[in-house]
Amino acid sequence: MDILLIAGLFVAAYLIGSISSAVWIGKAYYGIDIRKHGSGNSGATNTFRVLGKKPGAIVMLIDIFKGWTATSLAGFLIIYDVVAPENLVIYQLIMGALGVVGHIFPVYERFKGGKGVATLLGMMLAIEPVVALMCIAIFVIVLFTSKYVSLGSMIAALAFPILLLLPRFHPENPILIVFGFILFAVVALTHRKNINRLIAGEESKANIKLGRKR
Repeated sequence: MDILLIAGLFVAAYLIGSISSAVWIGKAYYGIDIRKHGSGNSGATNTFRVLGKKPGAIVMLIDIFKGWTATSLAGFLIIYDVVAPENLVIYQLIMGALGVVGHIFPVYERFKGGKGVATLLGMMLAIEPVVALMCIAIFVIVLFTSKYVSLGSMIAALAFPILLLLPRFHPENPILIVFGFILFAVVALTHRKNINRLIAGEESKANIKLGRKR
């Protein structure tokens, strides 16, 4: 019975991650497939670029929430006394990772999804909220100084395991640090085209405006 519960939660985490909000919102309210425009990804960044701020913000919040939800499913293993509390983080990491995989390879949309950054953020918020908020701050700083969303995403992803190495944030289970570096590698892999464009000086900059024009 315990094995069935764990397997069911694993599947649920992947299916939650597979919710392609950018594709569904684009088709339902704008009559377009977001994957056929802009960068071709079904993530928040491309939604901002193609559909605008409001739908982009909605997609980002949904993607973050589904990462948080997929990771938080591990809590049921504590409720039903399936695993010891000290082992909870291992299952949080697995279920969170399945949510990210679902976002990148969504079963509902022929396994063509986004890059998983917002979903990864939701995962980090569920496990280490303070460190995750610091990563958000790092992302914002890099974004506003460089204007590159991709660069901010990769640096923020790398900052997560690095911050966990600090004594103040060092987790009880070191597997979280190892997993953090693995997830950074996944983010870097999904951004390989962006990396090539950054090196070539061809990466598009975000149009960031502060305040109102007078």
